Formats: sequence, C-alpha cells, structure tokens
Amino acid sequence: MSNSLPVKVGDRAEYVRTVTAHDVDAFAEVTGDTNPLHRDQAYAAKTRFGETIAHGMLSAGYISAAIGTKLAPDCCAVYLSQSLRFLRPVKIGDTIKAVADVKAIEPEKRMVTLETICYNQAGDPVLKGEAVILLDAVPQD
Repeated sequence: MSNSLPVKVGDRAEYVRTVTAHDVDAFAEVTGDTNPLHRDQAYAAKTRFGETIAHGMLSAGYISAAIGTKLAPDCCAVYLSQSLRFLRPVKIGDTIKAVADVKAIEPEKRMVTLETICYNQAGDPVLKGEAVILLDAVPQD
C-alpha cells in the first residue's frame, strides 16, 4: 500500500442535512437514547431549551458522513478519535452543515487530523471538535 494520501492540508469535506422529527425518532430507536428532551414536547417545554432538541450526537454523525463519504470517497476512512464541544442546541427543522477541514497529515501512518465543525442555517457553530482518522486504500479484488 502506498504512503501517498488523496488529501492534503487545506482540503475540506462538507455534508448538509435538515433535521427532521423522523431523524430524531430514528436516532433514538437505533441508539436507545430515549431521553424525553428529544421527543416529549411537554417535558422539553419545562427545560432550559423550551422545546425538544435533536440529540447532539446526531449532528456528530453528520461529521462522520462528511468524512466517510465526501473527504476521500475512494478510500476507507476509519475513526481513531473525535473530540466534541456542543455549543448550541439543534432543533427540528434546522439545516446543519458539517465541515471537516484537513489540518495535519502523517503520511507514513496514513493518519489525518481534521478540524470538525457543524453550523446551523444561520451560520452559527453548534459543535466544534477534532477528529483523527486513518485513510486506507480500498482493498482491490
């Protein structure tokens, strides 16, 4: 396997999705995170948010989509780590743009460090973090 990588410092991957009630329900079903903050309007109305909000990890999943499908689509991207700071709530109907910017590369280890940020439709960051991934060539038959 060659040590050359199909990405360079400064490359960017983006994924955009509008959050739906179905997305929140499906995330709760798949993960088992049935916290009423995400699905019960009456409960959520009594919280600091005043309404239901999407799971923070749903937006983090959009980062995974950007990395896994947009950054280097002809490679196999494998997460090693991801740090996250949740800055603002994401509500149903918000359009989230997940961005992964290549900040550093270790070609001999095939490791890529990415700054990761999700923005809402107003351009406000809702979460920030850093990911480290392995970027391997897809095995050939």
